Amino acid sequence: MKRTVAVGLIALMPLFWASCTPQESADSLPRKTEVTTWGERASYAMGLNVGKTLSSLGDSADAAAMVTAIRDVLDERTSLMTEAEVSAIMPEIQNKLREVHAREQRVVAEKNRRDGASFLEENGKREGVITTASGLQYIVLQEGDGNTPTTEDRVRVHYRGTLLDGTQFDSSYDRGEPATFGVTQVISGWTEALQLMKEGGKIKAFIPGNLAYGERGRPPHIEPNALLIFEMELLEIAE
Repeated sequence: MKRTVAVGLIALMPLFWASCTPQESADSLPRKTEVTTWGERASYAMGLNVGKTLSSLGDSADAAAMVTAIRDVLDERTSLMTEAEVSAIMPEIQNKLREVHAREQRVVAEKNRRDGASFLEENGKREGVITTASGLQYIVLQEGDGNTPTTEDRVRVHYRGTLLDGTQFDSSYDRGEPATFGVTQVISGWTEALQLMKEGGKIKAFIPGNLAYGERGRPPHIEPNALLIFEMELLEIAE
């Protein structure tokens, strides 16, 4: 879940609880073993969001303080912080979460870079795999007999994209309609691969992260530096 959403939920939770009429002190509530009603499920879902956000604060997290705040709202007790104090600290929380997220993304990016490089090293040894100067790898699945597109062209393509673990993240085949776009309107790995094909041809391309979505990735499905694998079928150069 996105932490920005969770932070927003923290800000909204007092309003949600304040609109409810507490039926019993939160101190006396037992731990639920199942959630069935809408209210239970909504409350639990919000709690999960807040719990995940709180855990991101690391050693600064204080579950007791969080529970105290919830009980104060439910039991209509005087808050230990003024509204001004709450408003003042929220930007600090958001900054902290952004720092944590950036740190986590750097770790993920480095792992994906290493995994991708290791895969490409071994994959490049396979029969039929061609490695270009940029690091792009591909296998010709079907030779084309038409024209080769240039950077000035638009193309109609069928494709299927998967991650290194085999997870599919996109497919024009599943949509039942090929995609049409300019050769330079896609990731650089695609731009290069398309110019290695002829109309009617089909390849399997292994695109390293730096030729795909790089350090930023493409949330929520593509992580930073993720290597992408595409089956690409160049149907025709579009008019």
